[in-house]
Amino acid sequence: MSHLHVEIVGKGQPLVLIHGWGMHGGVWQPLVKKLSQSFELHIVDLPGMGLSQEGIASNLDEMVAALLPVLPSHAHVLGWSLGGLVAMRLAVHYPERVSKLVLVGSTPCFINTPSGHPQPWEHGINASVFQAFARQVSEDYAATLIKFLTLQCMGAQDARATIKELRLALAARPAPSPLTLESALDVLLQNDLRPDLTVLQQPVLLVHGDRDTLAPVQAAHWLSQHLLHASLRVIAGAGHAPFLSHASQFVDSVRDFLQPNTEVNG
Repeated sequence: MSHLHVEIVGKGQPLVLIHGWGMHGGVWQPLVKKLSQSFELHIVDLPGMGLSQEGIASNLDEMVAALLPVLPSHAHVLGWSLGGLVAMRLAVHYPERVSKLVLVGSTPCFINTPSGHPQPWEHGINASVFQAFARQVSEDYAATLIKFLTLQCMGAQDARATIKELRLALAARPAPSPLTLESALDVLLQNDLRPDLTVLQQPVLLVHGDRDTLAPVQAAHWLSQHLLHASLRVIAGAGHAPFLSHASQFVDSVRDFLQPNTEVNG
């Protein structure tokens, strides 16, 4: 597996940031200034995305395997959407490497399964929604991603400035290949981590928007009930990317969870 691109900035306890499907580490840019005051950020580009152009991960375990060589020895890990799946699998299989988990817009299973299924699941969405989104991204990568992220920022106080910053950050790194997007989409479509989560021991903060249409908030409630040490922060009015639409609330929640006894200025 090829070496992943990682941007390291800030000082303090290491905090690894794992982006979502079709994105790259530039999506975190609006948060870097604030979070780097409290943490040493390790901002990862997953295989085939952003500046990690050398390889493609064909499944979730390959994504985790690619992450291991660049992971600080005992870090906090924050995963958004697809990054949440990666973070959960990492914490389950390599618990000694993960101190605390922050899962944003995350779900153990993105896709609904019918009531007759051995493990029915009704807190996801239909596979066709993801497949339609994938077709749009393949046809016009930049325009579709910006449209998606703009929807996630609607109603936020500084939405226009955030979108401008995101446009610059996303454009600064290469677009993923269609094969990369397809492989990563398969990870979303095929994984159900519910059976694995009974052994997840780390403290977990779940941050979720109550208007999330890609990972419905019911999935976060399910996680909060089935993880051993979980706390849930639902952000009213937020969609799938609460770290963009409600950045201040998001940063405060992360700091309070990861540094509960620390006074932070700024």
